[in-house]
Amino acid sequence: METAQLNKSAWNTGAYQAWLKRFGTPAEAAVKIKEDPQKRIGKVYEHMGDIRGKKIINLLGSNGNKAVALALLGADVTIADFSYENEQYAKELAAAADVDLTYIVSDVLRLPPDVLSGEYDLVFMEFGILHYFLDLTELFQVVNSLLRKGGVLVLQDFHPVSTKLISSRGTTANIRKHKVTGDYFDTSLEEKDIAFSKFLSNGMNDTESKVLLRNWTLGEIVTSIASKGLCLKMLEELPNLSSEVFDKGIPKTFTIIAEKL
Repeated sequence: METAQLNKSAWNTGAYQAWLKRFGTPAEAAVKIKEDPQKRIGKVYEHMGDIRGKKIINLLGSNGNKAVALALLGADVTIADFSYENEQYAKELAAAADVDLTYIVSDVLRLPPDVLSGEYDLVFMEFGILHYFLDLTELFQVVNSLLRKGGVLVLQDFHPVSTKLISSRGTTANIRKHKVTGDYFDTSLEEKDIAFSKFLSNGMNDTESKVLLRNWTLGEIVTSIASKGLCLKMLEELPNLSSEVFDKGIPKTFTIIAEKL
C-alpha cells in the first residue's frame, strides 16, 4: 500500500474512539479547554502575538483541541487533515465549545485551489506532523501558498535528537537512562504504531495500527522552509518542559517561526 494511503487508512480506523478515551466526550473536553484555552495551546502561544480576528489554518490539526482553543481566543480557525474521524470529534468539540471551526478533510499536499489563496495570517503545525511527509519542500510550498505576504508559519515538533538519535528507558527521573542508538542521518521510512493506539485496548489489527514515518534532521527542516520563500525568524530548541530534571540536558522539542517574504 502506498505510504500516504496506509497512513490515511490508519487515521480513519479508531481515531474517534481513541479521543473519547483520551479526552472524554467532546462536551467534557470542551469544558476543560474553555477553562484556560491559552494553556491548552502551550508555550508556543507566546510567539503568535494577538490572534484576535486573525485567519489561522492548523495543518493536520487532528481532533481540534488546539484549533478550538485558538478559536476561543478570538481567531478564525480552519483545520486541514485527512481523517474523517478526527473531523467528527473536532466538529463536535467546536459545537460544544460554541465556536466556529472550518474543517477541510484533505491530503494537505492536495488542498483545493480556493484554499491555496494566500489569505491566512498564520499557519500552525504542532507535534508529530513533519514525519508524515516524504518531501518537506512540497509541504512548505503549500505553507507559502496559504500565507499572505507577511504571514507567519508557527511550527513546533519533536526534536530530531530525540526522535532519530537517542533511545530513552525508565519512567522516573532517577532511573531514566539514555543511549545513542540511532543514525541521525538515516533517511529510511520507519514503521510505527499510530499515535492514538495506546488509547485503544482492542479493535485494531496489526496492519490497521501501523503508519510509515520519515524522521528529518533539523538541517533538512530549516533548509526546506528557507527554500520556499519563508524567512526564518526564530529557531528555539527546548528541553522537557514538564520537568526540570527529567531528560535534563537533552533537546526534546523545537519551535520555528518563519515569515512569508
